[in-house]
Amino acid sequence: MATCLSFPAISNHLTPFKPHHRLNPTLTRSSLTDQVLSAKSHLLSLISDQDRGLATQNDPQKLSQIVDAIENVALLGRDTVTTGSSLSGTWRLVWTTEKEQLFIIKNAGFFGTRAGDVLQVIDVENRALNNVITFPPDGVFFVRSNIEIASQQRVNFRFTSAVLRGKDWELPLPPFGQGWFESVYLDEEIRVVKDIRGDYLVVDRAPYSWKE
Repeated sequence: MATCLSFPAISNHLTPFKPHHRLNPTLTRSSLTDQVLSAKSHLLSLISDQDRGLATQNDPQKLSQIVDAIENVALLGRDTVTTGSSLSGTWRLVWTTEKEQLFIIKNAGFFGTRAGDVLQVIDVENRALNNVITFPPDGVFFVRSNIEIASQQRVNFRFTSAVLRGKDWELPLPPFGQGWFESVYLDEEIRVVKDIRGDYLVVDRAPYSWKE
């Protein structure tokens, strides 16, 4: 938070005022870091038993608590840049409010399979994004997009194609839209996202890199 300092007017007959104490930038940064770590830990604790968001759908009180925790993390990270090279990587879904993703996760069993990792694979340098839902052992549905950096936290995207793939077959599907998302918090472990539809997403860095 910016601090506004004011000083008394100095007369020609007075010795200029010299403050005895100055703000310690190290302590300020340390305090902010502690707040961020505490807020992050609280958020991760709230979503740890929510089955990627499935449990939250029927628990308005828990949803409210999680959204409040996300907004607190976003407030602490509001001045950070989250659209640089650190955005690149394979991100794995931990929790979301996104109904379409949760529907697929919940109902994959009706198609004789199960939903595995749900991923967002981002390449900032090449302006590319893949949204991926895996169906072990061999199935995958992914949507390719082009991206552009719109601000220090916002990324615009446009879908270019979609593919449903099995072990020995592949079905191309038409692209279907565009939008934006904001990474309101990002570190070496997790990323917290708000998107154009008002949905929330928490992802962690997958221990592997997904490739088409």
